[in-house]
Amino acid sequence: MNIYTRKILWKRILFVLALLIVGSSFWYTNRLVQKIAKEERKQVQLWAGAIEKKANLVKYTNKLFKELQAEERKKVELWSDATKSLINAKEIKLALRVVESNTTIPIILTNGEGDYTTHRNISGVIEFDKDTLSEPELARIKTHNDTVVRNTLAEMKEEGRKIDINYYGQDVNYLYYKDSRLFEELKSTFNDLQVSFISEVVTNSASTPVIFTNVERDSIIATGNIDSSVIENHDKFLKQLKDMEAQNEPISVELGDDETFMIFYEDSDLLTQLKYYPFIQFFVIGLFILIGYWLFSISRKSEQNQVWVGMSKETAHQLGTPLSSLLAWLEVLRSKDVSPKLIGEMERDVGRLQVITERFSKIGSTPDLKEENINLLIKDFVEYLETRLSKKVSFTVHTSKDEPRAPVNRALFGWVVENLCKNAVDAMGGNGSIDITIEAKEDNVIIDVKDTGKGIQANKKKDVFQPGYTSKKRGWGLGLSLSKRIIENYHRGRIFVKQSEPGKGTTFRIILNS
Repeated sequence: MNIYTRKILWKRILFVLALLIVGSSFWYTNRLVQKIAKEERKQVQLWAGAIEKKANLVKYTNKLFKELQAEERKKVELWSDATKSLINAKEIKLALRVVESNTTIPIILTNGEGDYTTHRNISGVIEFDKDTLSEPELARIKTHNDTVVRNTLAEMKEEGRKIDINYYGQDVNYLYYKDSRLFEELKSTFNDLQVSFISEVVTNSASTPVIFTNVERDSIIATGNIDSSVIENHDKFLKQLKDMEAQNEPISVELGDDETFMIFYEDSDLLTQLKYYPFIQFFVIGLFILIGYWLFSISRKSEQNQVWVGMSKETAHQLGTPLSSLLAWLEVLRSKDVSPKLIGEMERDVGRLQVITERFSKIGSTPDLKEENINLLIKDFVEYLETRLSKKVSFTVHTSKDEPRAPVNRALFGWVVENLCKNAVDAMGGNGSIDITIEAKEDNVIIDVKDTGKGIQANKKKDVFQPGYTSKKRGWGLGLSLSKRIIENYHRGRIFVKQSEPGKGTTFRIILNS
């Protein structure tokens, strides 16, 4: 098991462990949130139940108040009928006694011209003792009472509830009356109860969003914990009602004059937030981990780049010194009448060392890119390799008719082609064919290097470019890694395994920017 196989295995193990940790944390957090949400929903349900009970209580109270109002009104009508039958032309004093004996029904006695002469049980009238008041205070109270009585008389006249009193067949007096004070107090109390009920519904302790409407749902009575933009926009308002109704059945309540109203409500904002809390939490944590991993990867790649550059410079430096000595020794050998054939072989080897030194020196610095004819460049590389590799390996170069050109560094790009071809020869066991196809596109030059070797397994295609990955027993596993670095970092292109099948060969593709 090589380093990259172990790396993949450890990644899978860590991934499974991470899933288990995240899954268990998510399960625990979700369970905790569900408990809190359950308690919150209980509060909402308790509130809804209390509202339903109070709505029934209001309905019952409304019914009771109506019965009391009806009874009180019957008393007023009976009093009116009895008064009419008792009062006659000879008994004007009886009318005055009726006025004095009444303690609940507001009444005002007027003369024929409609000016009041006496009154009883008028709300707002100030009782006073004139012996204890100063003249200004007494005048102020009388003015106030006069205004109250006149206003009340005007209301009574509008209602038309009066009794005619004939005085000896000549003068006609009028006794005006209205519902008793108890009746008015019951009505006021019930109105206050309605206002209190609506206020309690919309300003609830459970922070529940509430909309109070009529039964037709076209008129808003009151709202609570609802965004004003929803109320102002009719379409949003109807959608909100629909969503509320889908979540909870509206509460029906009767108020006032047998009017039916609807209470729509939904889960509180806290409950809604709790539903999405686990997802938001793990999204934030996941984002933090991804950013951390990304920064760590960048830092690691930066360190690797520094190591590559340092090693390349040091290698070029170490090769430079003995190379200079070899060149000097060649000159010495020439002066000693050594065989030219021997010197020629040594010159080729020294030239090879110069090329290697140049390559390492360029990797350690920013290389100069010059526009080259890729057809000619590939042909030169292949001609050189044919003299250095096995005679059992045949090369075929399919050039492009368009003579594609691209900015490349000749020394480094030649190294890439050499690495691909040497790996192909090793994969074929020194016997087979290598086809190189060059194709020109609008913005790119595509170079395919195809061999007839043993191929690469599908799950190893990405690993072949990793430093140290090799299928050979004594290989360093740096050739393809260097090739990828040269193409992608220095030439801003791409290199990848285009196609590979075990036993049928492999095709590497290089894409250069033209």
